[in-house]
Amino acid sequence: MSLTILVFVKQVPDTKNITGEAMKADGTVNRAALPAIFNPEDLNALEMALELRERYGGMVAVGTMGPPTATAVLRHALYMGADQAFLLTDRKFAGADTLATSYTLAAGARKFAAEIAPFDLVFCGRQAIDGDTAQVGPQLAEKLALPQLTYVEEIQEVTAGRLRARCLIEGGYEIIECPAPSLLTVVSTANTPRPPGARRLMQFKKARTRSELAAAHRDRAYEEADLLIEEERRLRDKGLWIHEWHAEDLDVEPDRIGMAGSPTKVKAIESVVLAGREYKQFGTDQASINQLVHELIEAHILS
Repeated sequence: MSLTILVFVKQVPDTKNITGEAMKADGTVNRAALPAIFNPEDLNALEMALELRERYGGMVAVGTMGPPTATAVLRHALYMGADQAFLLTDRKFAGADTLATSYTLAAGARKFAAEIAPFDLVFCGRQAIDGDTAQVGPQLAEKLALPQLTYVEEIQEVTAGRLRARCLIEGGYEIIECPAPSLLTVVSTANTPRPPGARRLMQFKKARTRSELAAAHRDRAYEEADLLIEEERRLRDKGLWIHEWHAEDLDVEPDRIGMAGSPTKVKAIESVVLAGREYKQFGTDQASINQLVHELIEAHILS
């Protein structure tokens, strides 16, 4: 048995050092104001997919929706061991909330299945750090009509048409069996993502989308169309081609993508400044500890 696993990942702004310029007036993230990184739990999802491929054989394909610069996370996925990658990019996709995002990703998954290979499993990280909603995975499962398992920490077994996984719940975990194909969202405690392989990095740093290829040869004097065809064929033959699909390449309705398909709107943005308050410092000797406990009891914090 071999598995074709589709992993959706996201390039996100690094939210560790948020500044006042991190949000735009319309409530969307000002991505130019923050460095872009691979969404952390998507790395866990990718690692789980790669481990399954090592156990059962098959293929791992990685997809993302974003601007052309989002190819950085796709190349990183190839460095880690992914076999295929595709980018969903179009100005019409901009400003999408979780509903429009999951709709577009579902269209991308169907195109992948139709043109490259039917998938057995779809993986997503539990949530993205730029939104923290944990909604895209479940919404994507609904749009693809797939059963879903969320908060997956371990896949114990995969058989023909079925899998068994351990999923986190409050205060513990549960073991669930689920039919396949199915969609799983993966938590950060599932594994430790492997680092990029040096040999794969040297190989796949040359992987390109059609737009990147066109930009690289834009100023050449000879015929661009013939050059692009030749270069694309060469990259495909070497497995260095990143598929690039736009709105017109997908079976999508214009009023369901991007801003037009996003009913969620930010009503207001408030910058919260945490002001320091009076504090008291205690020593580490026993008398100071006793004094601290006494004051906490007096303030009804301890009883």
